Amino acid sequence: MELSKAKFNEDFEKALTRNFTKTPKTATDQEKYMALAHAVKEYYSEIWVEDNEYKDKTGTKQTYYFSIEFMPGRMLKSNLLNLGILDTVREALADLDTDLDVIAKNEQDMAIGNGGLGRLASCFMDSLASTGLPGNGNGIRYKYGLFKQRIIDGYQVELPDVWLTNGNPWEVRRPDKAVEVKFGGNVWMEDKGHGRYTPHFENQETILAVPYDTAMVGYENQTVNNLCLWRAELPEGEGAAHPSLDYMHDVDTLSAVLYPDDSNYAGRLLRLKQEYFFVSAGLQRIIKHFLKLGVPLSRIPEHVAVHINDTHPALCVPELMRLLMDEYEMSWESAWQLTVKTMSYTNHTIMAEAMEKWSEDMMRDLLPRIYQIVVEIDNRFVKEYTPKVGPTLVHNTRIIKDGNVHMANLSIIGSHSTNGVAKIHSDLLKDVVLHDFYVIFPERFNNKTNGIAERRWIQIANEELSSLIDETIGKSWRKNLNDLTVLKAFQDNPEVLDKLEIVKLHDKERLAKLILERNNVKVNPNAIFDVQVKRLHAYKRQLLNLLHIMKLYFDIKDGKAEDMVPRVFIFGAKAAPSYQYAKAIIKAINEAANMINNDPEVGDKLKVIFLANYNVSLAEQIIPAANVGEQISLASTEASGTSNMKFMLNGALTMGTLDGANIEIKDAVGDENIFIFGMDKDEVLEYYANGDYKSTDIYETNPVLKRVLDAFVDGTIPNIENEGREIFESMTTYNDEYFVLRDFDSYVEAQKRLETYYRDRHAWNRSCLLNIANAARFSSDRTVREYAEHIWQINPR
Repeated sequence: MELSKAKFNEDFEKALTRNFTKTPKTATDQEKYMALAHAVKEYYSEIWVEDNEYKDKTGTKQTYYFSIEFMPGRMLKSNLLNLGILDTVREALADLDTDLDVIAKNEQDMAIGNGGLGRLASCFMDSLASTGLPGNGNGIRYKYGLFKQRIIDGYQVELPDVWLTNGNPWEVRRPDKAVEVKFGGNVWMEDKGHGRYTPHFENQETILAVPYDTAMVGYENQTVNNLCLWRAELPEGEGAAHPSLDYMHDVDTLSAVLYPDDSNYAGRLLRLKQEYFFVSAGLQRIIKHFLKLGVPLSRIPEHVAVHINDTHPALCVPELMRLLMDEYEMSWESAWQLTVKTMSYTNHTIMAEAMEKWSEDMMRDLLPRIYQIVVEIDNRFVKEYTPKVGPTLVHNTRIIKDGNVHMANLSIIGSHSTNGVAKIHSDLLKDVVLHDFYVIFPERFNNKTNGIAERRWIQIANEELSSLIDETIGKSWRKNLNDLTVLKAFQDNPEVLDKLEIVKLHDKERLAKLILERNNVKVNPNAIFDVQVKRLHAYKRQLLNLLHIMKLYFDIKDGKAEDMVPRVFIFGAKAAPSYQYAKAIIKAINEAANMINNDPEVGDKLKVIFLANYNVSLAEQIIPAANVGEQISLASTEASGTSNMKFMLNGALTMGTLDGANIEIKDAVGDENIFIFGMDKDEVLEYYANGDYKSTDIYETNPVLKRVLDAFVDGTIPNIENEGREIFESMTTYNDEYFVLRDFDSYVEAQKRLETYYRDRHAWNRSCLLNIANAARFSSDRTVREYAEHIWQINPR
C-alpha cells in the first residue's frame, strides 16, 4: 500500500488520542504499541473486506487448515512488512522520537502453540496469503499458552502463560458467527422409514463456540486470509440464565490451556473435548458460509478443502458425516463420498506412541453420536475391504481395536490424501509405519516436505543480512526466493564473504548482549555459536549434545584443548510438564552449565547457555546468530524438522544425522557444506529387527564415554543426584532407547571436522553463503503451492 510518513503520523496520533487520550510524548510504550496495532489494522481491513467479497462473488474454492495449535509469534512487524510499509513506519516513528523495535517488544507472542506443528501451521498461513492462495486456519483461542518456562535452581518451573492481559488488538470477535457444540447425553435413532434414521438426544451439555478472526495479510498483494480461533462461552437463552458453578468451570476450562496434562483421565477427557470443540465449530461455520453461496451441498468438494494437520482434528471426518446426514438429511453413501473428497491429512510422526488414540468408552460417553458414526465407518471399512485385501490387512488398519479409537487410521480412511513432511518420513510411512494402509490405498500417499516463511525468518529476524543480500543481488528475492540462487555467483568473492562474516558477528554480538541480560553470563562473540533449539524430547537427543560438551570440558581440564576454537553451546527447549525424564535433562544441562561457566580454568573456551522460555520471538534473536544448528535426532525418528531450514536461511551450517529434512538439505547444499554423522535409518531399523544392541558394552569399552557418563553419578556435575542417576540408568540399565552411546564417537568426530573447517574462514563463509543460496527449496511458499496443486486443488487470486 502507499503510505506517506505524514499520513502515518496523523493516523498514529489519532489512534493514541482515540484509545488512550495521549500524545506520542505522554504515551507509554505499551500504549504506543496498541495504538500502532489499531492503525495498522485499519490499513488492512479494507483489503480484508474486499478479498472476502471477491472470494464469495467468484465462489473461489478455499482451504481450511485445522490445527490444534498455531505459533504465529508477534504480528506487528509481519503486518507492516507484508503491507509494504515497514520502512515508512520505522522512519516516521523515529521522527517522533519513538523506536519501532522498542515498541514491538511490548507485543506478547500469541500463546496458541508449542513447537514445530504450530510453527509450521503459521508459516503456512503466511505463505497461503503471500502466494495469493485462499486458505484459512481453524484452531482454539487459548486463554493461556502451554506454560511460561522459568529456570529455578536448574529446574524447569511452569508458570501460567497469560498472553491476553492487555488484549489482542489483531483479533475480531464475531458473536454473529457463534455456533453451539454439544457433548455427552444419550442418543437413540428413530426409524423414519425408507431406510432413514434420525438421531434424538437428551441431557446434552451445550457450549457456545465464539470465533475470533485474525487477518493473515499477504506479502504486497491483495490477499487477506483468515485465522479463526474459537473460544468457549456460556450459551445464551433459556436454561443458561443460572448455570451451575461446575458447568461454568467446564466451559471456561475448555478453551483455557493448550495441551492439558494427559497423565490422568480428566486431562485426557479435556483434550478430546477440545478436539471435538474446534472441529465441530469450524465445520459448522464452513457449511453455513458455503450455503450462502447458493451452491448445492452436493458440490461442497468443488468449493471447500478441509485439511487435518496431524491427528488432533481427525474428528473432522465423523463430524462432517454427522452434519451432512443429521442436519442436512443426506444418505450415508452420499455423505461419505463428499467427506472423503473434502478431507486430506498430514501425518507428522513416525513413533507409534505419538499416534493418537482414544478410549472407546471415553468417546462413547463424551461424543455418543460421533462414536456411532465412527463404529459405522469402521464396520463398513471391514465389510468393503476384507474381500479385496484379506482379513489380516483389514485387522491391522481398523479404526477401532483393543478398546481404542485410532485417530490416524480414521484420518487415512476418511480422506483422499495422506502426506508425510519429508522424503524419508514419507518413505518410512509407506514402507514401515503405515505400510498396510499403503498397500490398500497407494494412490493416497504422497510427500510434501515442510518449509518456512522466509519473510519472518530472514526479512524480519535478520534485517542486516537481508540488506546485504539486497546490496549483492538486488531485491527480487524478497518476492521470489528462488532468486537467492544468484548468490552462488559470489561464493568466491572475498568482499561479499567478508561482509557476510561481519553481519554474522553483529548478530552474535546482539545475542551475547541478550545472554548477559538474561543469564548473567558473558560470552565471546568470536566463539562458535552452536545452537540446539527445539522441544525437549529423548529422541531429539539434547543429551548427546550434553555428553559432547562434558567431553570438551574434560579435555580442557586435562590440558588437551590448548588449540581449541572457543565454543558457546546454546539450548532452548521446553519439556512437557509431566515428562520427568526430559525435565531431568534440563536440570543436568543447567547444572553442567553452572559448573563450566564458573570454572576459571575453562574461561572463554567453553560456555553453556540455556535460554528459558523458548518461543518465536526468542528464536528470531537466536537463529540469526548461530554458526551451527544442531539437528541430531536418531535417524528415522524426526519427521522433518524446520529449525534446520531457518538456520540454513540465516547462514548457519547443519550438524545432523540422516534424518528428516536434513537429507534434503544435504542434497541441496552438497556434502562439503553440512556435517553428517551417525547411523542411517537402515542401520537403526536393523538394530530394532535384531534386538542385539547392548549399550553397556559401549559404556564398558569406551573409556572417554565412560568418564563422561560417570560424571552424572559420581558428583562431577553437582546437584543432580536423582536426575543424574535417572539419565545414567537410561543409558545403561535401560539400554539407551535412542542409541545415544552408539552415535557418540561419530558425533565427536563430526564436531572435530567442524572445528577444523571453521578455522578456514574463507571456506566456512563460502559454505554459509551456499546454504543461504540454496534455501529457496525449503520455502513454505513452495510447500503450499504443492499442496494447492496436488491435494487441495485451489488457485491463486
